[in-house]
Amino acid sequence: MGSNGDTAWQELAAAKRGAILNSIPVKWRLDKIPTVDEQRNVTGAYIEQFLLPKEVEITKADAVGIVEKAASGAWSAVEIAEAFCHRASLSHQLVNCLHETFFDAALADAKELDDWFAEHGKPKGPLHGLPVSLKDQFHVKGVDTTMGYVGWIDTFQGQKGDPRSKTFESEMVRELRQLGAVLYCKTAVPHTLMCGETVNNIIEYTWNPKNRHLSCGGSSGGEGALIALGGSPGGFGTDIGGSIRIPSAFNGLFGLRPTSGRLPYEGMANSMDGQNSVLSVVGPLASSAGGVKLLTKAILSAEPWLHDPLVAEIPWRGDLEVKTKDLIASSKLSVGFLDHDGAVAPHPPLKRALGLLRDAVARSGNQVFDWQPPASSHPTINELVSKTWIYDGGADVRQDFARSGEPWAPQILDVWQERPQADAASIAATNRGLRACRKAYLDYWNGTAADVFVAPCAPFPAARPGRFDYIGYSSFVNGLDLPSVVVPVTTVEKGVDVVDASYQPVSELDKKIQSDYDPEIYDGAPVSLQIIGRRYQEEKLLAIAEWLEGELNKELLTS
Repeated sequence: MGSNGDTAWQELAAAKRGAILNSIPVKWRLDKIPTVDEQRNVTGAYIEQFLLPKEVEITKADAVGIVEKAASGAWSAVEIAEAFCHRASLSHQLVNCLHETFFDAALADAKELDDWFAEHGKPKGPLHGLPVSLKDQFHVKGVDTTMGYVGWIDTFQGQKGDPRSKTFESEMVRELRQLGAVLYCKTAVPHTLMCGETVNNIIEYTWNPKNRHLSCGGSSGGEGALIALGGSPGGFGTDIGGSIRIPSAFNGLFGLRPTSGRLPYEGMANSMDGQNSVLSVVGPLASSAGGVKLLTKAILSAEPWLHDPLVAEIPWRGDLEVKTKDLIASSKLSVGFLDHDGAVAPHPPLKRALGLLRDAVARSGNQVFDWQPPASSHPTINELVSKTWIYDGGADVRQDFARSGEPWAPQILDVWQERPQADAASIAATNRGLRACRKAYLDYWNGTAADVFVAPCAPFPAARPGRFDYIGYSSFVNGLDLPSVVVPVTTVEKGVDVVDASYQPVSELDKKIQSDYDPEIYDGAPVSLQIIGRRYQEEKLLAIAEWLEGELNKELLTS
């Protein structure tokens, strides 16, 4: 692309970047953004200095607390919406986490909810008055969906003049409105969506708000950063290789990667649409396990299987939730722990987190053991998953980059180099391989007493920019199509989580990733783990996550 083309995409990107900032009311704009050396962590007390006391009270509540206040009439939907619009505006200025704001529409919707409450004396639905943020794959009427592509600005998925850009909404958007949620912003993603960091040519780089030396993760990275900053109590992302779990883990949040077909994906934008060997799934992220459960349960109450042909008719099963709580209470829960996947070792803080969680389970009288699937299983699964991502030889994403002539970020360059497209025979072989892996893993599981098992989401607490070099701890879950919930465990302590000089790397990749760990740089970063269950057992996982949240909080109070 020549210089004129370069100038065209750069001007378009700069105009969009400016429009996002200009959509923030002047009264909410910050005079100065501190450098990372001046302020590493911009969450909590730092961002709250710019808010009114009532706004702090509202935005510090989790999703469950907000819905309770709205349902009782203690807080109006308008005052809740305005508080989160304000905090989201501050969040974006601090870490570049938003792609779209539609605050005026949100406040108008909130006013309608207040009018409903005044007339009927009850909430409109289970999410009445709850602000919900959305990853920029969801279509919202009158709002751009760029998915990080400059060539998608002012289009419908790259198509200029398509009337759907003004009117079309994704199925889950319709359901969220029906349930009483207030939609107010869409969050940043890496272009292509296939990256463990959030970077594109529109908003550039989204930083981890709890440690701005580090990445917020990807591809639902804007969601993770916004919720960590308190700019949203909960929202929805998607996951085809870890894109819900990685941002949840990096930002110290709870997040659910459900089994495919549990929650509705109908009508959303996507990369590689039509690749069905390993499906992208949609799921919630929130500041509490209860918030994730609330969002999941609410969507299922809308009967999404009536509107999305790929959703299984499985309503929320309260009996499974109760049985799980009884299992825990009777000390009959069995939890496996994966300490090393055979390819790359977790960094020292993650090893400590595995020990802390193992101790929490054992202390309750429940059972713990080492999770040791066949040595070749994870590498084989991950190799097959990576093949599905390049069935089309990168044609889909290259087409979208070509719309503007923009370059793609170096973090994803190697994945989308032009290569031959897969033929039917090779796709069938990959599908057979995945089926064989799933059967072998199931057989291993059936040979244990495990209800669930625990593993890192990545080998690092959060990636350093440009150094997300291993996705195997998250993508194997997608290959097996298992549900997974992220649970925050601790934070990096530089005086405790020191480099393990005795560790012997098992490969050059392992050696490289271990060398990236620097306790000084990582100090204060969240450290999280994922709990993985059998297919369609989301209720069980969320009950365990809520229990562990309580156990870890008790440990913090007594330590």
